[in-house]
Order: sequence, then C-alpha cells, then structure tokens
Amino acid sequence: MRQKTHRFIYYPDTGWAVGAEESDFEGWAFPFPGVTLIEDFVTPEEEAEMVQLMDRDPWKLSQSGRRKQDYGPKVNFRKQKLKMAGFRGLPSFSREVVRRMGLYPILEDFRPVEQCNLDYCPERGSAIDPHLDDAWLWGERLVSLNLLSPTVLSMSREAPGSLLLCLAPSGFPEALADGAMAPSRSVPCQEVEVAVALPRRSLVVLRGGARHQWKHAIHRRDVRARRVGVTFRELSSEFGPGGKQQELGQELLQMALSFHGRPTT
Repeated sequence: MRQKTHRFIYYPDTGWAVGAEESDFEGWAFPFPGVTLIEDFVTPEEEAEMVQLMDRDPWKLSQSGRRKQDYGPKVNFRKQKLKMAGFRGLPSFSREVVRRMGLYPILEDFRPVEQCNLDYCPERGSAIDPHLDDAWLWGERLVSLNLLSPTVLSMSREAPGSLLLCLAPSGFPEALADGAMAPSRSVPCQEVEVAVALPRRSLVVLRGGARHQWKHAIHRRDVRARRVGVTFRELSSEFGPGGKQQELGQELLQMALSFHGRPTT
C-alpha cells in the first residue's frame, strides 16, 4: 500500500514548514532548519550569458531524463577513491558567482571544489529522485543556483518517529518568527514532504539537518519549462586542514579555483 504523504510548505522568512492549504495539517507547523534561500542571486543578463556558455559545451545524458556537465574529479563513492585526471577546475564563468557567494555570512568561507550543471526539460520527463549527497568527499554545505525557470525542491525523511507540530498562530508567517505555541499534534516523519519553492535565479543553501537527514528531490510535476540547476560542493573535513587527506584536498581546491575548467568526460 502506498504511503500517505502530507505536504508542508517552507517559508524562508521564518524557517518554518506549514501544512498546505486544504490538507489534513493546514495551519500546523514545525521548524525546518538548514535551508537558506537568496533570491535574485544573479541578474537576467548574467543568467542568459551563463546558460549560453554552458550550451557551447556538450551535455551528457544522465538518469531520469536529465542532462549534465561535471566540473570535478572522477569519484568512485563506493570505493572512496578519486582521480584528478581531466579535472581542470570550475568554468571561468563561475568566478564571479563564487566571489559573490563570499559576500553572504553563511558562505563567506565556502570554497567550492566541484560544480555540476543539470539540465531539466519537461519533454524528457526530467526529475531527480530523493537522495542524500555523499558525505565522505562533500562537506557541510550544498549550494545550488536555479536558472531559467522556477521549481520546487521536495524534502523527505525516512527516519522512524514523529515530528511535533505547533498550531500556527493567526497572522502567520510573521507571528511564527517570534516562536510558536507548545507542540500539540504529531505526524510520522516518513509521511511528511516539505516543499521549498526555488524562484528563478535564486540560490539555495542546504546544511545541517536539511543536508544530512532530509533527502532532496525534484519531481517531474515541478519541471514545467527548461531548467538548469548549478550545484556547488565543498570538501569534507577529511580533505580539509588537519584531515587525513588534506594535501589532496589542497590540490583539488587549487585546481578548482583556477577557473580553467571544461566539463569532464
């Protein structure tokens, strides 16, 4: 029997997820930490130029109707091995994007070592299944730039147990910013899906629980026009200062931030 899904809507102004209208949990809410949304991160002109430059290079067919371009080392996550061969850094057009990220406190020390461009198109039935990104190589923050059309990032969790809900006070969402009333209802974690709306040209950062406990996905129904998602990843502590593989990590970072890259094949 198919598991019931209760849809909650994420409000970036408050950091709370609220039961969708006309649902069983309309008006009920819980804090959903670990998501930061920055709207209008790039201009329409920058967006057009970036996609035009991407389209000059070949796109490789990927799973679930997606196409992709990778700028990063070749990685075997199962065996925890990587190869530098063919990696020449992030693309030149990302230099300004990375610089701009550093202007925000949450990203001031973010140094991406990998960039993955994913091309979604409704005619190909493009989607991406719920998943957690690897944590052996990739670090605490996942950063994605949403280009060409809006979409929805759907967050779900397979953990046992329940989420405690608060009855959202009147005047939501402003009222929740100051805290909410004591929990008075619960819902099984596995039945919850949190919808994070991603406007066109917005940047989303996942960290903490949203990075390590909640899987993220993009459903076919939420791809209504061509969309390009650009995901940047940083290194885990194992590859950072004092880590077991800090020398390799330093080499990867120097290569990545040379901005001489072409998509790896």
